This record gives sequence, C-alpha cells and structure tokens, in this order.
Amino acid sequence: MNGYGRPFTSNGFGNKFRDWCNEAGLPQCAVHWLRKAAASRLAELGCTEQEIMSITGQKTSKEIARYTRAASQKLQAERAIDKMSAKKIGE
Repeated sequence: MNGYGRPFTSNGFGNKFRDWCNEAGLPQCAVHWLRKAAASRLAELGCTEQEIMSITGQKTSKEIARYTRAASQKLQAERAIDKMSAKKIGE
C-alpha cells in the first residue's frame, strides 16, 4: 500500500522500490529484475506462458519467450542427464 492507503500504481511501485534499494545500499537493483526473476522461476516450475503473464503483468508471450525458452532448455537438459545417469554405459 502506498502512503495514501491505496495499492501502488506500476510507476509508483517502481519508484518506491528504487527508494528501498537505495536505502539498502543496493543501487544496482531494480524492480525489473524482480519481474524477470519471477518469470524465470515460474517458467522453471513449468508454468505456462499465460500463467506467467497473469502474475507478471506482461502483455504478450513475446515478452516472456526468453524466460520460458531458457527454462525449457534447463528442464530438458536435466531430464537428459537423468536418463543418461539411469542407463548404464553399454546397455
């Protein structure tokens, strides 16, 4: 809630987050990084693009494609390693 007891606007939250980061001595941090981290984590958990968009507020799947693509690659690599580990060489 903002200083007026209402929910933050998008810009208002971004500005307040900047203040909090500066106060914490974290000038390199930004609200954008939270959104990016949330989208990436949701993608890693297997959420659909629509589910991710509903949480992060992004308007098009193009905006989140890079997060789901990276997560998909990570998940596929983990599955491939698991399969390879389960199968003995020469079988």
